[in-house]
Amino acid sequence: MSDLEITLQALRQAVELAPHNVALAEHYGRTLLKLLRFEQAEEHYKQALAENPQALDLKVSLAETYYRAGKNSHALAIVETLNDGKEPPPAALVLQAKLMHRAGNVQQAVALYKQAAEANEEVRDEEFESLLGIRFAEDEFEDDEVVDGRMRMGADDEEDGGPEEIPMERPKIDFSQVGGMESVKEDVRVKIIYPLAHPEMYAAYGKKVGGGILMYGPPGCGKTHLARAIAGEVKAGFLSIGIHDVLEMWIGNSERNLHQLFDQARRNRPCVLFFDEVDALGASRSDMRHSGARHLVNQFLSEMDGIESNNDGLLILGATNAPWHIDSAFRRPGRFDRVMFVPPPDEPARMEILTILLAGKPVQSIDHKKVAAKTAEFSGADMKAVVDQAIEAKLSEAVKTGRPTPLTTNDLLAAAKLVRPSTREWFATARNHALYANQGGTYDDILKYLKLK
Repeated sequence: MSDLEITLQALRQAVELAPHNVALAEHYGRTLLKLLRFEQAEEHYKQALAENPQALDLKVSLAETYYRAGKNSHALAIVETLNDGKEPPPAALVLQAKLMHRAGNVQQAVALYKQAAEANEEVRDEEFESLLGIRFAEDEFEDDEVVDGRMRMGADDEEDGGPEEIPMERPKIDFSQVGGMESVKEDVRVKIIYPLAHPEMYAAYGKKVGGGILMYGPPGCGKTHLARAIAGEVKAGFLSIGIHDVLEMWIGNSERNLHQLFDQARRNRPCVLFFDEVDALGASRSDMRHSGARHLVNQFLSEMDGIESNNDGLLILGATNAPWHIDSAFRRPGRFDRVMFVPPPDEPARMEILTILLAGKPVQSIDHKKVAAKTAEFSGADMKAVVDQAIEAKLSEAVKTGRPTPLTTNDLLAAAKLVRPSTREWFATARNHALYANQGGTYDDILKYLKLK
């Protein structure tokens, strides 16, 4: 028996001897989670809750175990119950926010996460904040005022003339740094790159260069990376817009921010203006209760139309996991009139992604093709999770033996068994939209990918 197993056995026996010691039960459960033993952790937390049914920390930890194991409906059932009271636990709010983000509901995820951060700053997760596009000032929790459960800007923010300009990027990556996706790349070349690279030809035919393209697909499949590569291919400026760059709680400020961002892009043509999670800014107006949100959608449409400004040389890219939530007006000619499906990476792409992820790491004769064959349906983010988990297992082994060893094919295959493809839930939802709400054939690419057409 290894030292690790001896330690786990001792912890398990201690828990059995003191079943009502919640701190000890939590320590043992956390140890199992760190080792990615989700099934054991789930069983442990269930038993611990049977002994301590009112232990809030154990309930949150069981929900987290379900979340990390990909059992989203189980996790959601717990956190929704916990968060239904007057003072929901901040940790449960963060977990519910992550579940909402995984389901593609970015607006609700942002609202839940901010509520949690305002209640207890210690639950903040910087990596998740980056995914949501949230930035908190260092003194925000000290100087800003909470109004109706939301953060109010400080006085200095209200008095300025608008947000500072976002740094203009000049991406150095191009399509050579995008693994696989050859059919998507060719589609991009025809629809985007050729017009921007040869504007004089399009001008001869009276055709404007630019326009809008909506990229959609499962999360973690490289839409943002592809957008940067597009800008790099045509040597254009690149502005990456997150919802935090636009949304403010005061009426009129969000519209002003959006206008200034478009103006900045127009002053730096040719420019790629990229809106990540664009459904958070352009949600269907029929689903909105507040007029302020509808005003923002109208402003967005006006900016895309270039009614008061010339958008020639401006390429507007939008990325979303939930295109069915976007207002239909965005897909009219001159706006996001070109819709592009970005699928999970195919096997050659997964091989390339694996090569990129393993670069600079100690490896030993990796069979990229074998690993790629065992990771069907995996997104790029899932592939990164496989590598990360394999490294964590190696580090745990190295700490015990005092001797680091390189990653092998078997290490990666073992890690792949612990990762569930995050794309499956997305396709379960997308399939219904493609089959029953596919007016105009918008989602035909999904049906082709699923071999339903």
